[in-house]
Amino acid sequence: MVVGLGPAGTSYLSNEVAALIDSAAASFLRTTRHPAAERFAGADGFDSVYEAADTFEEVYAAMVEALVAAALSHAPDPIVFAVPGSPLVAERAVELLRADDRVDITIVPALSFLDLAWERLGIDPLHEGVRLVDAEQFTTQAGGERGPFLVAQCWSPSLLSDIKLTARSDDESELPDVVLLHHLGLDDEQIVRVPWWELDRTLKPDHLTSLYIPALSAATMVEGEMARLEELVLTLRARCPWDRAQTHASLMPHLVEESYEVLDAIAGMDTGDEGRDAASVHLEEELGDLLFQIVFHTRLAQEAGQFSLADVARGVHDKLVHRHPHVFGDVAADSAEEVVTNWEAIKKEEKGRTSVTEGIPSQLPALMLSTKLQRKAISVGLVDAGSGSSGAEGRWAEKLAALSRAMPESTAPGADTPLAVDATELAELIGDLLFEVADLSRRLGIDAEQALRARALAYREQIVEAESGVPNPSWPTD
Repeated sequence: MVVGLGPAGTSYLSNEVAALIDSAAASFLRTTRHPAAERFAGADGFDSVYEAADTFEEVYAAMVEALVAAALSHAPDPIVFAVPGSPLVAERAVELLRADDRVDITIVPALSFLDLAWERLGIDPLHEGVRLVDAEQFTTQAGGERGPFLVAQCWSPSLLSDIKLTARSDDESELPDVVLLHHLGLDDEQIVRVPWWELDRTLKPDHLTSLYIPALSAATMVEGEMARLEELVLTLRARCPWDRAQTHASLMPHLVEESYEVLDAIAGMDTGDEGRDAASVHLEEELGDLLFQIVFHTRLAQEAGQFSLADVARGVHDKLVHRHPHVFGDVAADSAEEVVTNWEAIKKEEKGRTSVTEGIPSQLPALMLSTKLQRKAISVGLVDAGSGSSGAEGRWAEKLAALSRAMPESTAPGADTPLAVDATELAELIGDLLFEVADLSRRLGIDAEQALRARALAYREQIVEAESGVPNPSWPTD
């Protein structure tokens, strides 16, 4: 049998609960530090378990084992387990007992500290939409939500400090005043409204201290959601056989696939206003999948003692600040071209590189690789970004003429005809022409990779229509 001692002293203790504890075959108190515990001096407490265990989860597991053993030894007579407040509010040990099929549980509700909190705060929790969270789990439980929150079990100054430091704004106007609720229902009760940065400096908290937060800043919400995602990956690595078996190498195909799915979702955003909501939802989902891959890879690195998600975020933040001296420093850059030139110079200095081409992945799609190298050529003055296409026209004509001469006389589908030139020479000619096309696209402000992809996808639709037996005469035929 599990009973509640109420939120404070013996004045909140029900006669029913007192009688059950007095008459039980054996009685146990979760803690003898609760104000109403003095009424039951002969009952055993679990305070020594708190002192011996390293984590609260170990404490609750040990309590359950001891209580189950006591219940089995005294059966069929019931034993009583008394907890502070109500057994149904923020009691992990009770939750574990209810899930344990070795024993039958009867719960006797009691007044909770929540009832006193709502009265002292003067609010209706249902109307205000208050979320009850545990101080130990504040970052993950409150992640992504604005509030309001009632934070229970703020038993140490360090917990209040941790909550305070979740704020990511130095602007006092963005941070709410909070309310400390200390020793509710006791003679030394304190209800104190304080500024955010003073919440851990006002009183000495203990297990009867709670905190009311009207709202959180948007920055804190972002951090909370990231913490929840990181915690999820940690759980998956610990409990899921598939996730536990993954390595950086095994995840590479998933990272590539998720990246391309993000590109597809972005392309879907350009279809006009109709359906934009659905397209936005799709992009949000795909960005989430990609973010999961990043957090997963970071977790693998952290397990290897290499770096953490915080290191990754800090590193990219500091790098971007350093590479934007025109924003965060005194360097002048009035055009996008000047920004690129400064960026390349800073990057070269940072990496100790002798060439701007170092660090460009050789496995990029060919058109993308060509365009990237052409842009690098501009940054070192090899190509004039504003030059026209007069010189390029001659090169295109020359390459096309060479390809025409190389074409075999018969081009029937499936024909096995000899090439007029060596295959290696032909590949070089085609490569030269494609490189010139990539350069032309860059000069015109067109993404060559996406332009070719769009043309290929249009051709796919043409194939599908041809398969249906109703070809569309508007499709290009050559």
